[in-house]
Amino acid sequence: MRPSARRTTLTATAVGLALLATACGGDEPGSKPGEPVELTIATFNEFGYAELYREYEAAHPDIKITERKSGTVDAHVDNLNTKLAAGSGLADIEAMEVSWINTYLAKADRFVDLREFGAEDLKSRWLDWKTAGATAKDGRVIGYGTDIGPMAICYRKDLFAKAGLPTDRASVAKLFPSWDAYFAVGKQYVAKVPKSAWYDSAGQTWEAMRNQLIQAYYTNEDRYIGAENQGLKATWDKIMQGTSDGLSAKLEAWSDDWVKAFRTDAFATVACPGWLLGVIEGNAAEYGKGKWDVADVFPGGGGNWGGSYLTVPAQSKHQKEAAELAAWLTAPAQQIKVFKKVGAFPSTVAAYTDAKVTGQKNAYFNNAPVGPIFINRAKAVTIKQYKGPKDGDVNQGFTQALGRVEQGKQSPDEAWAQALKDGERAAKG
Repeated sequence: MRPSARRTTLTATAVGLALLATACGGDEPGSKPGEPVELTIATFNEFGYAELYREYEAAHPDIKITERKSGTVDAHVDNLNTKLAAGSGLADIEAMEVSWINTYLAKADRFVDLREFGAEDLKSRWLDWKTAGATAKDGRVIGYGTDIGPMAICYRKDLFAKAGLPTDRASVAKLFPSWDAYFAVGKQYVAKVPKSAWYDSAGQTWEAMRNQLIQAYYTNEDRYIGAENQGLKATWDKIMQGTSDGLSAKLEAWSDDWVKAFRTDAFATVACPGWLLGVIEGNAAEYGKGKWDVADVFPGGGGNWGGSYLTVPAQSKHQKEAAELAAWLTAPAQQIKVFKKVGAFPSTVAAYTDAKVTGQKNAYFNNAPVGPIFINRAKAVTIKQYKGPKDGDVNQGFTQALGRVEQGKQSPDEAWAQALKDGERAAKG
């Protein structure tokens, strides 16, 4: 599922946030003999679980599942923070996104250590780096992995042809062994098609590139290292050079202008996690049908952008039942069903040999074999980036700085200096 990009409001399926008052003592749902145990699960965006809830209830007549779906990601996080601080009111299962679960790993004692309910036995289900993302420093496992966002490159075949570039997937994949190569081909492109940009925005490209750094803003000891991280600065400089070379369409991601741009020839490529395929199809509609394709490549190796976890707060009155439901929802069979329904790419290894995944094609993207492509992209991820407790807030400052440069409000040097200050302030939080 697509990531939250904290502080960027992403509209979910329009369902209001149902804040249910927490019952207590003998009045708690399921506490009376003969009544089913009511498990609540708080989600955001679209997890695709509705049919799975009914399937689980049919197999477990003693369980009733109620979903609390937030209208926005920020509403979900604000509710999570408020109820966590209050010590009551959270759902039995709380969904968390990969970009901000690190905040709660620092408060791991407020969540059930799923090792108490068999997490060690289930560990081999997931890609190593997925499990690592929900593992605290003391070894506690606070979340079961749902989907992931392995990265590829989506591109416009028609615009590549116009620029004299190869258009078939295998040949396109050979163009981008590194980010230097990606930017170099971009310069060739804009020289041939001057009214079109190479990619959508500096901010989106930054997100893709900085996710490949083992350490971006923090050391493993949670020390902020923005100013001293040469890899971070090198990434910034590459993107700023790209903006200077005219490679960016200078669009703010998720804005109306960004959405509309997919129905024009505004840009030719985009860093493309699996969940973005549906976004492109929805935005480009009939205009982009047959024009967009996806190549089995990502500059510099593998990268992940997005994905979530299911956690069980310690305040849950039904920890065992909640842990069992979370384990079932994230099992390979259920992940495959969700993939088929909403396109959320599985994080379970067993799914990668299932015909429902290996045989998956996307008609909109010229029948691209998206199953095999994103299996390869998932396996290409070799690092687990360390994200400190305020990583999302720090990153917001850098993303906003990139936007100020593209809007002509600051020079790259001025924006970098302010991003470092804003990042340090956010890290101290």
